Amino acid sequence: MTVVIIFPVQNTTSPRPLPRSLILSILIGILLMVVLSMVPSGFFAWLWEKLNVFATVFLGIFVEAIPYLLLGTLASGLVEVFMDRDQMSKWISHRPIAAAVGGAFMGLVFPVCECGVVPLTRRLFNKGLPLSAGISFLLAAPVLNPIVVFSTAAAFGWGNMLFWRMGISLVIAIVVGLVFSVEKDSANVLRPVLNLSHEHDHTPEANASIAEKFRQALLITADEFFEMGRYLILGAMLAAGLQTFIAQSSLLAIGSGPVLSVLVMLVLAILLSICSTVDAFVALGFMGTFSFGSVLSFLVFGPMVDIKSVIMYLQVFRRRSVTYLVAIPFMMSLLAGILFNYFQP
Repeated sequence: MTVVIIFPVQNTTSPRPLPRSLILSILIGILLMVVLSMVPSGFFAWLWEKLNVFATVFLGIFVEAIPYLLLGTLASGLVEVFMDRDQMSKWISHRPIAAAVGGAFMGLVFPVCECGVVPLTRRLFNKGLPLSAGISFLLAAPVLNPIVVFSTAAAFGWGNMLFWRMGISLVIAIVVGLVFSVEKDSANVLRPVLNLSHEHDHTPEANASIAEKFRQALLITADEFFEMGRYLILGAMLAAGLQTFIAQSSLLAIGSGPVLSVLVMLVLAILLSICSTVDAFVALGFMGTFSFGSVLSFLVFGPMVDIKSVIMYLQVFRRRSVTYLVAIPFMMSLLAGILFNYFQP
């Protein structure tokens, strides 16, 4: 008789490991529980309050700027459809000094703030506007346009503040335009995307009717409005975030002295990112705390450089060019404010 002994066969396969995603989710959940247990009880109330402030500031900046962005893009569409390079050559000289001065005074014609002037300047460059004229127009138009002139006069009267704001802004715009006139190749200053050849479908035929030309201008307006609008949103969000989480009282507390007060007001001009059409009324509230020179520097520098305008500059100019567009007006505004603080009686 044969005895057969059967030995149990052991399973040599190892147990299937847990998925990495599940392990990671568990670890993140544990980490969140630990972090939340360490958060003070009033943190979420504080965070909710800050988010409300952020939303309020963001909407204030956005709603304030959006009409002027629309106005600027509309002017851009009209320039594209109704203006050609020959007309631009007749109106604006190509000599550096004359071009810079002419570009600065173009701001008296176009009622655009720092948001609307960027797409309009880009379109004018594409139409053959000299580089020095375009830079001067870009910096001067947000201050010299009729709306800002009357709003500044309404806040401060037809006196020294209005006169010096217009005069110093004009000088800075012309100087920066002349600095850029040294560069003979605009490709070293402007981004390649400035070539707006993708919009040729919107260009009407030469014999098109006025109604057709206006329709094409509105199509270009819509394209540029949505293109530049996203950068306006991003800039408004950054400005709102900085205003929400950086206390202005901290800046105001150190804003004493003829030099430090000007620096503080220049920083506030960047952080607040107020539209140039209403910034005079905000600056009026600082007159009891800050000197004439520091408030003047705020009114001169703010329309030229703030968070949202810098982000929009980066869509038109190369980064090195944007550095000059920020640094030169900053240094000249700082110098002007300090001189007024020391020498104004």
